[in-house]
Amino acid sequence: MDQDTDSEARERAARRDEAVRGAVEQGLLGPDAAVVGLLDVTGIRESAAALRAAFDAVTAPGTPVLHAFAVKATPLVPVLRLLHEEGIGAEVASPGELALARAAGVPPDRTVLDSPAKTPAELREALALGIAVNADNPQELHRLDALVGSAPSRSPLGIRVNPQIGGGTIGATSTATRTSKFGVALRDEGAREWVARAYADRPWLTRLHAHTGSQGIPLPLLARGVAETYALAEEINARIGRPQIDTLDIGGGLPVDFAAEATAPTYAQYARVLAEEVPGLFDGRYGLVTEFGRSLLARHGTVVARVEYTKTSGGRRIAVTHAGVQVATRTVYAPEAWPLRIAAYDAKGRPRPGPEVVQDVAGPACFSGDLLAEGRTLPLLEQGDYAAALDTGAYYFAHHYAYNSLARPGIYGFAPDGTGGVAFATVREPQTVAEVVAESGGAHPSALTTLRTPGSR
Repeated sequence: MDQDTDSEARERAARRDEAVRGAVEQGLLGPDAAVVGLLDVTGIRESAAALRAAFDAVTAPGTPVLHAFAVKATPLVPVLRLLHEEGIGAEVASPGELALARAAGVPPDRTVLDSPAKTPAELREALALGIAVNADNPQELHRLDALVGSAPSRSPLGIRVNPQIGGGTIGATSTATRTSKFGVALRDEGAREWVARAYADRPWLTRLHAHTGSQGIPLPLLARGVAETYALAEEINARIGRPQIDTLDIGGGLPVDFAAEATAPTYAQYARVLAEEVPGLFDGRYGLVTEFGRSLLARHGTVVARVEYTKTSGGRRIAVTHAGVQVATRTVYAPEAWPLRIAAYDAKGRPRPGPEVVQDVAGPACFSGDLLAEGRTLPLLEQGDYAAALDTGAYYFAHHYAYNSLARPGIYGFAPDGTGGVAFATVREPQTVAEVVAESGGAHPSALTTLRTPGSR
């Protein structure tokens, strides 16, 4: 299908509404738990199935395909375990992300390590475990030369390239620009020849990787990045005289429409575009790796915050909530690039009825720009109600920003309980004030006062 049917979008919204009501009724939301993150387990399973089905529909039978979830999008162990059970691996970009994937039970052969700043220790660990590694630059490849020469490894190894085909509407998430920090810049003088020679000199290089970008990148540009990568692989294999490059890692980057409930573009649309633009990609000669993140999780997360106060300023209504920059950092600092839909619920967690009015939905942080939404038309929020920031399952409540020492919210997964209600499972416990103090050097209160300049009293 090309997009969610109306019934699918309604079902997702209905599950969300039931979860907010259930969270209030079961005490996960309230005066003593003023902000939470909710994850729709049913929706996550459906996204994983849609991804697998989309590529299965265009790929030759028997082609090895690894869909590796970009852990940075939602770095939560229970999420990674759920996706692993749904046939999705892990793409990691730090020792912490690798540790999360391993804690979730994702096996090494379903893990890919990408990062522009891998240390020797990270590379040694990956090669010892047999994790796939994409080298970002010539200096990293030289490190791999030494490591591969000193000890055999099962790790599939490749090079990340930057096709330099341009950016999308958000510069910070465009990775195929002329001066991007990622990969070997193919259009720089001598770079393409260097890449080809690197493969010819190293029979153990068997993968080629590129990632064109993320949010704000249109499908044609994503497809062009894949096409450039495929063409380079064909060129290198022809030059070497054998199919040395046997796997193409095409990255992720499918954008999310944050302005609508329906999902578009879909994985099925993207797979069809790739099949039309790069038919050889799916004929079975190359294994495939994808690295989707936001598009798998965004729709299935909701930040829900209690309205602590309401006021009027300059004639505009303001609802002051407990969700702001600490859970929606990108939206607060770059609202035009990262707008969020807001849903209004009453004090019992039911969708708020009534006429809509223009109002701001503000967060708790001590600066005036801490706004989830500005000048938004919504049912009038009252003290004790709840404001929900939708489509926040990726890059939001799992990426806490400790402004004002605000505590990390609890995160709960939800699913129907089989009796008409909602069952919840704890994904991450809410952070306590004592834990905030401990993280802020609470065990060392006199650390600085004990340091004395020699000769001082």
